Amino acid sequence: MAHYRGMDVTDHRIDVPLDYSRPEGEKISVFAREVSTDSTKPWLLFLQGGPGGKSPRPASLSGWLAEATKHFRVLLLDQRGTGLSTPANRKTLALRGDSAAQARYLEYFRADSIVKDAEALREHLGVEKWSTFGQSYGGFCTLTYLSLFPASLSRCLVTGGLASLDQDARTVYRATYARMAERNREFFSWYPEDFDKLHQIYQHVRENHDEFLPNGQQVTVPLVQMLGMYLGGNTRVHLLHHIFEEAFSPTPGGLRLSDTFLDALYAQSSFASNPLYALMHESIYAQGEATNFAAEDVLSEFEEFTEHAKTPLLTGEMIFRWHFAQDPALRPLEDVARILAEHEHFAPLYDLDVLAENTVPVAAAVYHDDVYVDREFSLRTASQVAGLQTWVTDEYHHDGIGDDGPAIFRRLLAMTNGEDPEVAAKGD
Repeated sequence: MAHYRGMDVTDHRIDVPLDYSRPEGEKISVFAREVSTDSTKPWLLFLQGGPGGKSPRPASLSGWLAEATKHFRVLLLDQRGTGLSTPANRKTLALRGDSAAQARYLEYFRADSIVKDAEALREHLGVEKWSTFGQSYGGFCTLTYLSLFPASLSRCLVTGGLASLDQDARTVYRATYARMAERNREFFSWYPEDFDKLHQIYQHVRENHDEFLPNGQQVTVPLVQMLGMYLGGNTRVHLLHHIFEEAFSPTPGGLRLSDTFLDALYAQSSFASNPLYALMHESIYAQGEATNFAAEDVLSEFEEFTEHAKTPLLTGEMIFRWHFAQDPALRPLEDVARILAEHEHFAPLYDLDVLAENTVPVAAAVYHDDVYVDREFSLRTASQVAGLQTWVTDEYHHDGIGDDGPAIFRRLLAMTNGEDPEVAAKGD
């Protein structure tokens, strides 16, 4: 155990089955970091967003984590394939064999396996029951946890992560495109000059095919559209304006995309640090049928997002085939992605009968204008899970816990404790 900046930090690592139906078979490693100020407090498992995202690496107690450690010992889980757990990326996956073998391996990297890893950690730590806090995809995992092991849970807190229990990927992405269109219009109403700048950028890359990211990837219209990831949050959305402000630099050969802009675009568009996000993203909606690049499949229904539009709108959490053809971090995995997209036999992630009889206190923040997790789908899910309380707010977007994490955490915790959430949110 280490102690620094007012917190005790303890690392935990265990070996778990790759395939829980074959417990004596191949093992992989799962890592989690415990952060606490008092080892006598009850446990809280943090389920990170993603898929493919490692848990936070706190250098000090701040934000939601500072609030959580007032009440809990917090366990930050690196979901399988990420961080210090056995990694899954273009380099390590090549050790599995051909593309088909790599795809078979990744079938075990969905929410059901992540939850079973959490259960293995709970048992390893000797914890009878614990609470969970799930952000975004962590909320999806929470619903799977409630389906599989409700007896292990004291309470569940969810922010921006009430997944649809019964909608297919195409339906989900149709809602996502509609929400993203609304958010584009909102952003460009704040900064109309940025829409003109975006059009200028598109025209530039359409006419000049020699603009490249630091990784050598050619800048294209669809690549620029990925800046729409900034639109998903309160804390980041206005940073996009500053990126557009510095888009061009004068050179002896005329205006060129600035290094500042190219660096920002690279940071937003490269999957080098989280390839599982691209590989597994659509599989989080797969239950019994293939996704077949659903976001790309329904794109033609939303002409304003197609690259042939005069000034295409910015996209968000959509994965397309071209990502695997053009991103150097994904290019070796192009065939793996195709096989996963065509896979028709992913098992159900949720047990609707168990959820309908749920007795675990659950409180969820549903962001009214969330562009990534549709409000109406979230509220439908809430109606299908017994005892699930929602707090619907238009004050935050998808990254709410990065904006005002302590207040959001206090509110949700109070809801599961039967206390006044308005009073709790204000704090001391």
